Amino acid sequence: MGNKIQHPKPNTLKNFRSKHLLAALALFIGTGLLIVLTNLQFSNANPSSPSSLKPHPLPSTLAQWQDSTNSGDYFSQVTTTDVGYLVWSKFPVRIHIKRPQLINAQQAQTWVDNVFTTVQEWANYLPLVVVEQAEVADITIERKTPPLQIGKDKIPRARSALTSYELYTKNNVLSHRFTILLSPTQTGNYLLAAARHELGHALGIWGHSSLPSDALYFSQVRNPPPISPRDVNTLKRVYQQPTGLGWALEVSQK
Repeated sequence: MGNKIQHPKPNTLKNFRSKHLLAALALFIGTGLLIVLTNLQFSNANPSSPSSLKPHPLPSTLAQWQDSTNSGDYFSQVTTTDVGYLVWSKFPVRIHIKRPQLINAQQAQTWVDNVFTTVQEWANYLPLVVVEQAEVADITIERKTPPLQIGKDKIPRARSALTSYELYTKNNVLSHRFTILLSPTQTGNYLLAAARHELGHALGIWGHSSLPSDALYFSQVRNPPPISPRDVNTLKRVYQQPTGLGWALEVSQK
């Protein structure tokens, strides 16, 4: 089964100049299907717009990456946004793993250790650091049941994971932050797969692969794969693309 994508109505640059953009976009795993849900929200703020989209220099880890297998990529399946591709420009990216409170200490530590393992895996390709303070995190990962998804058939469906982001400005620079929810039903290899997959989204791969041998495959599989060369090739191509993130905003004159 393929991806099902819901798109909002296109936003004009004029609308973006008149309102501060706070976007919440979600990628989640449903029952046997990973669906892409898009939801844009706006709040009043100072009129501003992103400067012209332009790429940032590649982080050294990706600049040095070479795929000796010539495996290709699935960059064509990565979705861009009104502010360009969702790349990070300030490193290391700070990740907060929220320790679960509603399970015993041993189970909580096992959960944290599994999620930390996936952070280490992705850290081979992008500079990442785990932080204790949630308020300074760029990405927060939490053991929490994602809200039910109501499909066109009006039937509520459980999600095994949910990744969302919001845009904000700091010192007149356009920035973003991510939140990842991992269902408590995910354990063992399935927890590792879900955390690996969702962290891939949060690091910039805002789309899915059609091959089950990739970590960003659109659905869960019986034997979850590790990060593949195709995943890294796609990540590298994403970081070569233009974006408004990490650049100063232009303030319109009235």
